[in-house]
Amino acid sequence: MRSRLGLLVGLAAWLGAVSLAGCGGSATEELVIGEYGSLSGSDATFGQSTKAGVRVALAELNATKEGKIGGLTVRVVEEDDQGRAEEAATVVQKLINQDRVIAVLGEVASSRSLAAGPICQNAGVPMISPSSTNPKVTQVGDYIFRMCFLDDFQGWVMAKFTAENLKLKRVAMLKDVKNDYSIGLAQYFTDAFKNMGGQVVYEQAYSAGDQDFRSQLTAIKARNPEAIIVPGYYTEAGLIARQARELGITVPLIGGDGWESGQLIEIGGEALNGCYYSNHWALDYPDPKLQEFLKQYRAGNGNADPDAIGGLAYDAATVLFTALQHMAEQDPETFKGLSSKMAGTEQRKAACKKLRDLIAQTHEYSGVTGVITLDANRNATKPAVVIAIKDGKKTFAAQIKPQPPA
Repeated sequence: MRSRLGLLVGLAAWLGAVSLAGCGGSATEELVIGEYGSLSGSDATFGQSTKAGVRVALAELNATKEGKIGGLTVRVVEEDDQGRAEEAATVVQKLINQDRVIAVLGEVASSRSLAAGPICQNAGVPMISPSSTNPKVTQVGDYIFRMCFLDDFQGWVMAKFTAENLKLKRVAMLKDVKNDYSIGLAQYFTDAFKNMGGQVVYEQAYSAGDQDFRSQLTAIKARNPEAIIVPGYYTEAGLIARQARELGITVPLIGGDGWESGQLIEIGGEALNGCYYSNHWALDYPDPKLQEFLKQYRAGNGNADPDAIGGLAYDAATVLFTALQHMAEQDPETFKGLSSKMAGTEQRKAACKKLRDLIAQTHEYSGVTGVITLDANRNATKPAVVIAIKDGKKTFAAQIKPQPPA
């Protein structure tokens, strides 16, 4: 168990990391890493959680290694893409061309990772998305990685839980037609559910930012489904739950990891009781590394609980730090190319290539969101959990492992 002194040291390191992250450029040799996300906009908690998770990883590095890898200080430059794909492309261009970062952490939303990924790929700068689950994200190129499971697996998990755990066969679908994540997850669920003997009896759509879903829900109610699948983000999911209950719809709503936010319960309230969503972790899961992370996170965030987005961001940052540490130990000459003073040189290009190779070798890394192995396509393979919402609280309902090859 972490001591009180340890917590104070962690808090001091946290404050140091916050101060460090807010600094401008440096004339000294250092390792500069970029991090981008939606710090503002309709899904701002995604970006804020990512930033907080990366800051915990940096504070941990400050506390254990004085913030240095291979003798160089690590500095993280944070950018707000305002939840817009075009802005994500702009800020990542800035991180690469102006800040001269050696790697990029982000984004949560698949659409924004898809906008920024080609920029990192063309520049030869590794990008690790903590939480983008659309399969297309890492198909951009071999410099793009992710720490989360994919939507085809997540869709299968939601279908399996619905068909086998809840024993339901007839569901309706309400998806966000302007969101790549929602469209993809809806299709993967539908395909898997049909294979399990289930049926999507009716399908309706909305667009991100909509406030009134009563017409779609009224049409769905007339089809008398046993559950409603809502593969969107937490803001709309919470509103849909409230309006569904107002219309007398009592069946469960089931979603994906886009529901994962502290604001989900604030928006949906009691209407979410009896609902489920797939996720990357459960806070009440008794894993020692997870529980230690939660202590550190709470110490730096006013005792608030993180969501899984924060945990995935922590894992993305620590996987990157681990690859950097291995490079400093195994190939110190190439490692020197990552120094800020080497930006724009051939040595920097070779060093980023070596860093990419080391990240790709991640195997059975013990993260706070599970044991992570990157496959040949740079995607994390690990189990998913299903969260049940009861009395305004999120609790562990099930763990579903990847299906072994036939």
